[in-house]
Amino acid sequence: MSRRSRNSRAWRYLWSGIRRDADARALVLASDNEEWGYDRLQNSDSDSEAEYPGIVPSVPSAVPVTGESYCSCDLQMESSCNPRLRSYARLRDCHCGEDDQEFDWVWDEGSRSAATLLSCENRKVSFHSEYSCGTAAIRGSKELSEGQHFWEIKMTSPVYGTDMMVGIGTSDVNLDKYRHTFCSLLGKDEDSWGLSYTGLLHHNGDKVSFSSRFGQGSIIGVHLDTWHGTLTFFKNRKCIGVAATELQNKRVYPMACSTAAKSSMKVIRSVSAPTSLQYLCCWRLRKLLPSGADALGVLPLPPGLRHLLHSKLGWVLSLDHSHPHTNSNTHTPPGPSSGSDSEGCASDPEACQRKRCRWT
Repeated sequence: MSRRSRNSRAWRYLWSGIRRDADARALVLASDNEEWGYDRLQNSDSDSEAEYPGIVPSVPSAVPVTGESYCSCDLQMESSCNPRLRSYARLRDCHCGEDDQEFDWVWDEGSRSAATLLSCENRKVSFHSEYSCGTAAIRGSKELSEGQHFWEIKMTSPVYGTDMMVGIGTSDVNLDKYRHTFCSLLGKDEDSWGLSYTGLLHHNGDKVSFSSRFGQGSIIGVHLDTWHGTLTFFKNRKCIGVAATELQNKRVYPMACSTAAKSSMKVIRSVSAPTSLQYLCCWRLRKLLPSGADALGVLPLPPGLRHLLHSKLGWVLSLDHSHPHTNSNTHTPPGPSSGSDSEGCASDPEACQRKRCRWT
């Protein structure tokens, strides 16, 4: 029996357990110049060792989305403990944008696909820990009923594949229906709404261009206003726009789904507040203040009131409703007006009239 070379054993260690989803069979972390490399695995039913090429192809079979990121932690690599595997690296855990706070809800242990794994006190969900053969989804632990609901999900892994989405859905959404099919699960029917990492907004089997792409390190915010019945998305704490209206009396849950192997997302904020005069005043103040201004810092408030607003409605005062930076990859959803994206970011009827998607 011929002896296997060291190079062959090293490649087997590097590539084991990582397989493609719809677009790419494998995903590995990058080499010394911190780029991503991909290759196709050759699977066999026999016990023989697969032969892997000694050089990663110059043209990858799939490329993770770079997207607009809230931080640059995806560039911080730890060197491998094995000097022979110079192309293997491991991402440090990123905590950018996270604050110590109480969470109104986390991911639900009992409402998830089999191909999911929870960690970080059920705030982080990992999809397809070994390989992907379809679409996995998960639901939040709390039904979002009356009031104002806001949550943020951070992309904690490379973003690639057929789809990775965040959004909302009713209890009628079957989380395991497409476990052997690669698809955009959120928005495939009338019971869910989903924003894809590709920038497409999905609902009832239809899709429209809504935003630029997002990738690893991006923070996607979702605001559900059950009083006005609006669903609004934010990216890196800047408003994208109103995605849907007339959602009053809808019984929905936060949801996320992914087809990508070894992908993950993390809830870094989930808060709820009643639709009160205090909330409406804070929302209006945030709209009147300049973009990027520290609302609690510039307002002449008594210390007690400042502390109360920070703990209860700090998320309202921290969001940015200004016109998003435009680029060639940014698209606005169709509507009766050619106004900016920021026009639809206020949860009030007039704003919804100025800009709304077709799903109303």
